[in-house]
Amino acid sequence: TPDLRIANATLSQLSYVPVNPIQKFSLLSQSGQLIGRSILRQLISIFFVCSLLGNSFADSGDEKYKPMVGQHGKDVIWVPTPDEMVTAMLTAARVTANDLVYDLGAGDGKIAIAAAREFGAKAVGIEYDHDMAELARRNATRAGVSAKVQIIRGDIFKEDFSKATVVTMYLLPELNVKLKPILQAMPPGTRVVSHSFDMGTWEPDQRIETSVASGFLWIIPAQVDGSWLIRVPGEEQAAKLELKQSHQKLSGQLTIKGQTVPIQAGRMDGKNMYFQVELAKATSLWFETRVNGDQLSGRIVQTNLKPLSISGSRPAKKRS
Repeated sequence: TPDLRIANATLSQLSYVPVNPIQKFSLLSQSGQLIGRSILRQLISIFFVCSLLGNSFADSGDEKYKPMVGQHGKDVIWVPTPDEMVTAMLTAARVTANDLVYDLGAGDGKIAIAAAREFGAKAVGIEYDHDMAELARRNATRAGVSAKVQIIRGDIFKEDFSKATVVTMYLLPELNVKLKPILQAMPPGTRVVSHSFDMGTWEPDQRIETSVASGFLWIIPAQVDGSWLIRVPGEEQAAKLELKQSHQKLSGQLTIKGQTVPIQAGRMDGKNMYFQVELAKATSLWFETRVNGDQLSGRIVQTNLKPLSISGSRPAKKRS
């Protein structure tokens, strides 16, 4: 989102003292302990960049409402995202006119407006602050994209954004982790982009770097763990694939041609599943498949041979 998110609810109280040209922060938990140094360093870096950008943020707002950089919200403070980072986030998510982008914590509407104006997408911003939400609506009108941009005044943990194909956000790790179960329940292939902060043990599919900021991209993976039977042309008996899944990473084993071998480089890219196996006689097989629920289809690629089309299914689990 176009806001720097500091979670007072989980990191407790934050006192903000402006020091020109760099903003000085004292971030204390309720137990009196300092916030993690790595996060604090990132926050200082962000505000140092903001100071270098100078007046680029000075014109935020309009005659009805002018938000102040660093002002408190419900459980966050506000700092606009640089244009370069906005474009990089939406580009990494491969946003097109076919997408529905939800910006969690929309602030002045910057990301939602960019998604519509620069990428042709429909966009919805969720913003808790009434004045900021009204400003975002006016900004969308001024940008000529009010038909494609909707701003909802609401709480990101209460509003339904399950129809999004792309989710953007700018939250501290604690809130990212709190959102993780909601995000992982979204349809496979949904893209999630976070400015500055990650989601703990859920490694990103891509890191985003610009001259002023960094971010992360995740693609929601289909859930494929369990046993699969894969039908291979020329083989009387279906190959048996046993998978274990940790986010987008896969491990397990494949029984094929009378051999049981571990899978290598197993990963999910939305609904697409990829892995490799090494058989006897230095035979390497690369599997490229697409999963749809309990069905899959795709091909096996082998060096110097024509790819083989395959299909498969995940048998229903027996009820005890």
